[in-house]
Amino acid sequence: MAFIQLIEYTTSKPEEVEKVYAEWERASEGNRTARRAITTTDRNDPNRYCEIVFFDSYESAMENSQLPQTQEYARKLTELMVGEPTFRDLDVTDDREL
Repeated sequence: MAFIQLIEYTTSKPEEVEKVYAEWERASEGNRTARRAITTTDRNDPNRYCEIVFFDSYESAMENSQLPQTQEYARKLTELMVGEPTFRDLDVTDDREL
């Protein structure tokens, strides 16, 4: 079953977050199981962001989380955030084009 993880966080350093993300993307190439990622900005709070990450399954997401590159990415991102991120783990039960 397809799986999506939402990661909400607040930061005043979006450019630094983007650099860390680009580092992770290069470092995890060929190893990561994330298939797609979308980053959004809250229109009502420009310091609040949400990453929407797509995986083939919950198991592949957990495999991705255990990668050393992902562990390092998470550590660096936490340093750039205000407070702790919020995670939502979502099983995809319906997916259709409209």
